Amino acid sequence: MKRLKVTVDGKTYDVVVEVVDEIPGGSGPAAPPPPPTHGATAPLTAPVVATNPKHATSSAGDVTSPLAGKLVSVGVNPGQDVAEGTQVATVEAMKMNIYIYAPKTGKVAAVLVNPGDAVKEGSVILRIA
Repeated sequence: MKRLKVTVDGKTYDVVVEVVDEIPGGSGPAAPPPPPTHGATAPLTAPVVATNPKHATSSAGDVTSPLAGKLVSVGVNPGQDVAEGTQVATVEAMKMNIYIYAPKTGKVAAVLVNPGDAVKEGSVILRIA
């Protein structure tokens, strides 16, 4: 226990404080704890990748949006060959870019949306034949 004098808004108070993190042997308090973060978050440094298999396709060859957002880009054109795992589109949701990848190897049969379009979760973006 320590007695301290604390001044708050010009008023002085005598207080008794229990020191709970004191190092045994009386050598004083331990290192101060890190400052509280109070909801601070680390900046997003890596892209978020849509990998949820239940949203990968709605039927054979359909590539769907894993969540609602704005279509930022489509990286393929009708008639183009794509390999499984190739990035084919990007959707922005809550200030994050979500990359969408081809679920299978094939040829792009149709692109059904344009950059800037709003998409709903499960909306078909393109079809791979």
